[in-house]
Amino acid sequence: MRRRALLAALAVVPLAAACGGGAPDTTTLERLQAAGVVRVGYANEAPYAYRDTATGTLAGEAPGIARAVLAELGITEVEGVLTEFGSLIPGLQAGRFDMIAAGMYITPARCAQVAFSNPTYSIGEALIVPAGNPLALHSYADLRDAPDATIGVVIGAIESAYAAGVGIDAARIVTFPDPPSAVAGVRAGRVSAYAATDLTAQDLIRRDGTGVEQATPFTDPVIDGVMVRGYGAFAFRPADIAFREAVNRQLTGFIGTAAHEALVAPFGFAEPQLPGEATAAALCAGA
Repeated sequence: MRRRALLAALAVVPLAAACGGGAPDTTTLERLQAAGVVRVGYANEAPYAYRDTATGTLAGEAPGIARAVLAELGITEVEGVLTEFGSLIPGLQAGRFDMIAAGMYITPARCAQVAFSNPTYSIGEALIVPAGNPLALHSYADLRDAPDATIGVVIGAIESAYAAGVGIDAARIVTFPDPPSAVAGVRAGRVSAYAATDLTAQDLIRRDGTGVEQATPFTDPVIDGVMVRGYGAFAFRPADIAFREAVNRQLTGFIGTAAHEALVAPFGFAEPQLPGEATAAALCAGA
């Protein structure tokens, strides 16, 4: 009888905790502040977020801003988790890291899966083509209208949606795991052009422009009568409301300041890349 009574008493403990008798759950923000460390997912795409081979450190616009704003919240160490771009959102959802700091564009489709901060930058598009630009490609529309021309995109990146949006057939859209592979595809003749953001294209050409060039002039894609422009931001799990809002408050006082300008200038960002008055809420709504 004493044994049955003891077992019955033990069985009550989990129920009491579930009803509020145990310690209260901590939020992600509180956990990170207690540890002083945050794990961020990134996709090794300069100048947004990448591993600097010379120093071994996580560099780029997104990690730099993350360090600045998170330090104000008491989170002083940023650890990078290298992930293919197309796996960043699943990795966040699976808890492999605490936030995405990869310069990811805010889109309505992604907003259904993650919660974005307000944007930290805005930017237009570009094409990397074979040297001499033999097909005279200066826009997504040129690719669409060139018989048999193909376009390379990184898996999970917005450029595949842009290509489809201007009417490029899916059979002519070739996916690559990362930007260097896509540039190699242009060199090898696997694709007619690689579509990326303007700063990505500039960085890739600067690092190794052998046999390729950035198409100039270039016209950004027009979809449903509107010329598109990308807005990049941090991404969080939808449940991490307190974490996202704390970051947003810090971003409000930082983006556009002299300190922000000095931090991102080495990565090629300047006044033309400021996000202006754009907000995550408006961009998620398709504005």
